[in-house]
Amino acid sequence: MSTGEQSRDAEFAEYVASRGGWLRKVAYLLCSDWHRADDLVQETITKLYTNWHRAGQATSRDAYARVVLVNTFLAEQRSPWWRRRAEEPASGEFGAIEAPPDVAAAVDLRRALTGLPPRQRATVVLRYYCDLTVEQTAEALRCSSGNVKSQTSRGLDALRRSLGVNRLGGVEA
Repeated sequence: MSTGEQSRDAEFAEYVASRGGWLRKVAYLLCSDWHRADDLVQETITKLYTNWHRAGQATSRDAYARVVLVNTFLAEQRSPWWRRRAEEPASGEFGAIEAPPDVAAAVDLRRALTGLPPRQRATVVLRYYCDLTVEQTAEALRCSSGNVKSQTSRGLDALRRSLGVNRLGGVEA
């Protein structure tokens, strides 16, 4: 192995070691299953490795990795072999993510997020968890800004309905 390849591999290993946990959290928010999130991250890491030179040319490696992850998730949703299963997470699985003060609300939100169609879920996760702008989200999903806005609006409306919250933040009776 040449010195350049060793340097490339070391750089890649360092990136994965430092950002792997973050990728796993984003993957979990997209699919709501830790095992599937691990599979998505593994596939994403494999794709990143084979295209590491492109990731190095991107303005942000994190943005490049996020796009690969979201595209992997969306491609899986479209594949004909994919069958959706409604599964409750096993007890103790929430331990990998820092527990928020209101665990019941977090569980309800994750469950409601699972009910969104894949594109809406991806849009909401990218906008509100990854804190991307409309334009950055559109670039990540390879769609128009208007599409991001409409998907976000529909996704938030569906989350509000699912959680029984009105537009002003109050609980509906």
